[in-house]
Amino acid sequence: MKATATPLPRTLAGTTALLLAAQLTLAQTTPPAQPPAAALAQPATADGTPFTLQSAVAYALEHNLTVRQSQLNAELSDVTQRAGRGALLPTANLSGSQTWNYGTGLDPLTNDFVSQTIRSNNFSAFSQITLFSGFQLRNTVKRNSLDYQAALIDIEQARNDLSLNVASVYLQLVLSEELIRANQTRVNSSQQQIERTQKLLKAGAVAESNLLDSRAQLASDELTVVTAQNQRDIARLQLIQLLNLDAAGAASFRIDLPQLADPDDEAEYAAEPGAIFETAQGLMPEIKAADLRVRSGQLGVDVARGAYLPRLTFGAGVFTGFSSSRLARVFNGDSTSAIPIPVVQYVNGQPVPTTFAVLQPKQAIPDLLPAKFSDQIKDNLGRQLQFNLTIPILNGFQARTNVQRAQVTARQAELRAEQTRLTLRQNIQQAAADALAAQRRFTSSKRQVEALTLAYRNAEIRFNNGLLNGTEFNIAKNNLAAAESTMIQAKYEFIFRSKVLDFYQGRPLAL
Repeated sequence: MKATATPLPRTLAGTTALLLAAQLTLAQTTPPAQPPAAALAQPATADGTPFTLQSAVAYALEHNLTVRQSQLNAELSDVTQRAGRGALLPTANLSGSQTWNYGTGLDPLTNDFVSQTIRSNNFSAFSQITLFSGFQLRNTVKRNSLDYQAALIDIEQARNDLSLNVASVYLQLVLSEELIRANQTRVNSSQQQIERTQKLLKAGAVAESNLLDSRAQLASDELTVVTAQNQRDIARLQLIQLLNLDAAGAASFRIDLPQLADPDDEAEYAAEPGAIFETAQGLMPEIKAADLRVRSGQLGVDVARGAYLPRLTFGAGVFTGFSSSRLARVFNGDSTSAIPIPVVQYVNGQPVPTTFAVLQPKQAIPDLLPAKFSDQIKDNLGRQLQFNLTIPILNGFQARTNVQRAQVTARQAELRAEQTRLTLRQNIQQAAADALAAQRRFTSSKRQVEALTLAYRNAEIRFNNGLLNGTEFNIAKNNLAAAESTMIQAKYEFIFRSKVLDFYQGRPLAL
């Protein structure tokens, strides 16, 4: 047999919808960009004490991972800034190599063709500095500095975004607690009504249908309480996640439930969106960051245009080397020789040669041996000075393309800055209009609650006397419940919107 869903009574469905609307009003609020985080409270600790709005915001700022990520992004931007400054300094490098050549080849130092295994070494030191590069390096340093400042301000924006998110969820949690209390009061009233109806039924004063209607109303009220509790649990979980609490902190997590004044306790809310916007422009970090990125985009155009200009560099270096095939003439020992003198003597008329000789002076004996490593390093030492001038003439229009791309990027930054200001102005105007509307809706709802309360009491008397059936009595009760829910919703919407406007003016988030 196919199961079919039983539709909710019209009054119950309407009350449930109002509860959901009350919760979603704050959850769907788009948080505007925010005031300085310096105006916030000091950090709190999750020691089990109830969190106030100020301590919850401070704790989230200290422990939330999104803020830490923004800080790391700023550190990366700082590294880029220091790298740009380092490009202004000279470069200096040492190099060395060792090579083996086999077979017939060219000796790297003597440039002779040899057929043997040669081990060679080359050593060099070279330094270079850029004398002129179309001011690209200097403009890059300025641009990176602006980007770093913007990244630091992005940290403040992340902190302020988090602050308003915490405030929104915190008020949603307080709203849920108040809705639970109000709905639980209705459940208690329905239970008491059932008890009275049972007594009247035994006395024969009312029909049994009245008891059935009262029990149906009790079930509807209990479902409304469960719905509000579920919304409370979801808001509690969201706040715990924003605070990044561990398991122990989440288990002991509680919030302080402040006594908040009703919107009609003060005069009609009269915010000046124009004045608030002028104040917010000087406080909002996203405005400052957008302006810095506009200036960064303009410097990016200057960096790209520097490619049109010549580039001049100066370099100096020393180098030396060693080759195992290089030979050196070495004198090894000496020698002495006798030169005979052709003197002839006549003995008995016959010529007789003599043994007279002249000794030649000592002569060094030359020898070719492999040159020493230290001698070659000293003998092969060379020095170099170099100026290098590069004049761009045609490079596939790369410089022109980069300039056009930088100009488009700069215009995009200008549009983003204008959009940021427009969004800020619209958010302020919307928040002011919503605050005034919520205050007026609360005042009207309060009068409606007062009137419906009298009508409900009259209906209750008539119901207990058997002059009103259960359906009509439940309609009167649910009308009162809907009016109370609308009044509570208007109250917290007014509080949130007014706190947002205060936040735009640099005031701390506090209840």
